[in-house]
Amino acid sequence: MAGRERVVRMSVEQPLWRALTAYRLLTMVYATLIAAFGREKFDHPWVAAGYLAVLVVWTVATLPKVANAVSCTKGFLGVDLTIALVGVLLTPLVDMQARHQDGPTLPSIWTAGAVLAFAVKGGWRWAAFASSLVAVASLFGRGTPSRDTLHNVLLVWVASIAIGYIVEVARASERTLARALEIEAATRERERLARDIHDSVLQVLAMVQRRGTALGGEASELGRMAGEQEVALRTLVSSGLVPTTRASEDASLGAVVRTVDDVEYAEDGSDGGGLWDLRTLLAPLSGSAVTLAEPGAPVLLRPAAARELAAAVNAALDNVREHAGEGARSWILVEDSPDEVIVTVRDDGPGIPEGRLAQAEGEGRLGVALSIRGRLRELGGTAELISVPGQGTEVELKVPRGKAER
Repeated sequence: MAGRERVVRMSVEQPLWRALTAYRLLTMVYATLIAAFGREKFDHPWVAAGYLAVLVVWTVATLPKVANAVSCTKGFLGVDLTIALVGVLLTPLVDMQARHQDGPTLPSIWTAGAVLAFAVKGGWRWAAFASSLVAVASLFGRGTPSRDTLHNVLLVWVASIAIGYIVEVARASERTLARALEIEAATRERERLARDIHDSVLQVLAMVQRRGTALGGEASELGRMAGEQEVALRTLVSSGLVPTTRASEDASLGAVVRTVDDVEYAEDGSDGGGLWDLRTLLAPLSGSAVTLAEPGAPVLLRPAAARELAAAVNAALDNVREHAGEGARSWILVEDSPDEVIVTVRDDGPGIPEGRLAQAEGEGRLGVALSIRGRLRELGGTAELISVPGQGTEVELKVPRGKAER
């Protein structure tokens, strides 16, 4: 789409694949030259020639396999390492003196390339597996390993694991950088949309609100609704927290009502076990009569806990709309700590007379008992209600993180 930011992903491991390709070619040439110059000492030169022919053909034919991580499959890695191990184990058969001396093996340092392919592809764990097999083959082929043999085996083992670890760190850094670039691009796009919306839609809504209030009657109700939509839209373009909602017309109230169930949720994890940002569930509840104060950082909870807590907040706001009147204002405060999440809903209504809640429960009206306290009890949390006649009502919802995550 024109005008949208495009994030260019860079592969930090691609240079490693190019270096591995060059290493395999150079070490193949080196192993061939070493065998050619030392062929006089071979007890079975035709075995050496046959193995090196296979090595050359395999190395050249599989160059595309080491071009990137996608092409480098597990099957290729298995065959590649097998060829390296066979060369190491054939060395004593081709050259009997090599069993008691520290001369080069048939594949020579080409063997390290097979191990490095494991490191670049799968990280340090794959590298440890491949280098351990090479170490066992080298020690077995030598019979009585010398100090130099042990030194070479340890060097390959440590170097391959170190490279594998570096590759894992590079991949994690690449993912972090790509995510940061995506956020930056999305922020710029949101700023552009905010400018366009401010110059068009918000100004129209503000004008409708002013004209409706001035005309009075049914037009004033239309102006009030336009004012609520203006506040919600400003929240959307300023914070980017409000997900897509469905606005429904309440015939009895004559106003647009948003509920938590109307929100189209999106999980972070594809398997349904991701975390939700509680702020995105509470943001649709704000409007001209409801003010939301939330932390600058995401308030992450398990999906079930986040949904139930948001539903309890919505139930508290329903009570405000039903009992405090249309002119009452509400405030939602979200507090996040390592141990618990606290959401406070306060209003400036007339308050609840003493004993009214117990009377409502006796009459079968269980809005506070079930919709609020019941939800929090299932989460292992608490819901405290403080009300002073003439001074409004405050509902404090506490959800311990440990219990909510279970």
